[in-house]
This record gives sequence, C-alpha cells and structure tokens, in this order.
Amino acid sequence: MEYTYSDIEKIAEFKTWTERQKLDELLRIDCKMYTNLGVDSTKKEVSEVKSKSKKIYKLIKTISPQMGTTFLNAMDS
Repeated sequence: MEYTYSDIEKIAEFKTWTERQKLDELLRIDCKMYTNLGVDSTKKEVSEVKSKSKKIYKLIKTISPQMGTTFLNAMDS
C-alpha cells in the first residue's frame, strides 16, 4: 500500500511498525511531495508543501526527537 500525506497521523500510531519503518515512510512521503514540485509550481504550491513538510518533521520529532529537531532546524535556516 502506498501512503500519502493524509496518512501521516495513522503511520505514527502504528503499533506493529518499528520506529525505523515509521520514519522511513514519513520521509518517503515528504520526498514524494518535493519531487512532485517543478519549475512551473506556483508559490502557493511550494508554500503548501513546505507547510506539510514542517508538520511531518514535527511528527518525526515525536518519534525521534534528535532527528526531528535536526530537520526542523535545517528547514528554518
């Protein structure tokens, strides 16, 4: 099954998945959002992806505080 942004909360709650599996899937979703952007993407679309990405990184922070903090700090730079 291929998960999308709308599934991120569900993924974080999975009891049978390891932390690594959750992190991998959340990062795959994040990556897919950015790879779907192109040179023809509007500023609004880019802004929406950044906003969604930030939410994913905050969720990652609940699973792995160090990794989540690193991503959030890099985003704000």
